[in-house]
Amino acid sequence: MLERTTLNTLVLATFLSAPLALAQDASDPFAEIPNDTPAATSAPQSPTPADGSSDADPFAESGADTASGGEDTDDDGFGSALEDEYGFDPADEFASAEEPEQRDPWEGFNRAMFRLNDTADRWFLKPAATSYRQITPIFMQTGISNFFSNVHELNNVLNDVLQWKWKQAGNDTGRFLINTTVGIGGLFDVAQHMGLERSDGEDFGQTLAVWGVPSGPYVVVPFLGPFTVRDVPGDIVMWYTNPLTYYVDPNSLEYTIKMVDVIQSRASLLQAESLLQGDRDRYVLMRDAYLQRREFLINDGEQEDDFGGDLDEYDF
Repeated sequence: MLERTTLNTLVLATFLSAPLALAQDASDPFAEIPNDTPAATSAPQSPTPADGSSDADPFAESGADTASGGEDTDDDGFGSALEDEYGFDPADEFASAEEPEQRDPWEGFNRAMFRLNDTADRWFLKPAATSYRQITPIFMQTGISNFFSNVHELNNVLNDVLQWKWKQAGNDTGRFLINTTVGIGGLFDVAQHMGLERSDGEDFGQTLAVWGVPSGPYVVVPFLGPFTVRDVPGDIVMWYTNPLTYYVDPNSLEYTIKMVDVIQSRASLLQAESLLQGDRDRYVLMRDAYLQRREFLINDGEQEDDFGGDLDEYDF
């Protein structure tokens, strides 16, 4: 039975990843995937100044700010584009070297595991997710995403109760019951149209944080990704609260369904992955983004704001 399970899972992953994995350069599996922007050498060069000086930047665009003494932009122009659109560069927001020895004391091990996971993702999971996006109709992708989100509602309800979030527990319970019945097993998010909005989700790691358990060091687990020591039990609890673990038989079908869940989740991150492009340290970006996201979820989106704190002593 174990051999059939492994075989079916590998066949599914190989089928989805083959079209794009074969198209990649096989000379160096650890090489970074090049950006989609055209090479700088293909850009038209600016004419040489009349005074014969050769200090002009041959790669600068005509009318660029650098020609007039303005600030330089990123080499790929990606950071400046985000700043123009959102008012800040998310990569700069995430990047931080503040006390790395306290947050990430196992950085050497974590970087090695990050390279391992990044290689596995580049050659197997990402091509499978990309192929999935290309061959699966949008309505099917939406239905599959709704189905797995509905399954995860049970884990949300359990942790809502453990955190004494009774209103949220009622919301998530209602979503599960309505979408499982009226929504045909969760394929359709009917509850959303009835005023029961989907939450950001709860897990046992957040529950431990609410109970006062410290986060512990940041750690990258092989083939599973980033965690803190406090968050590791969350995946174990989620496994046992997943009804697919108990009600799907044979085991080969269970693992195949869960593999589809992983591929669907990875496909949903393809667009957000553009934030990691450029010459920045991808490991630091991933680490800081994960830690900030966890703090956001633990605090239910509430951020401490000290603006105007010094003016509290005055009455207006």
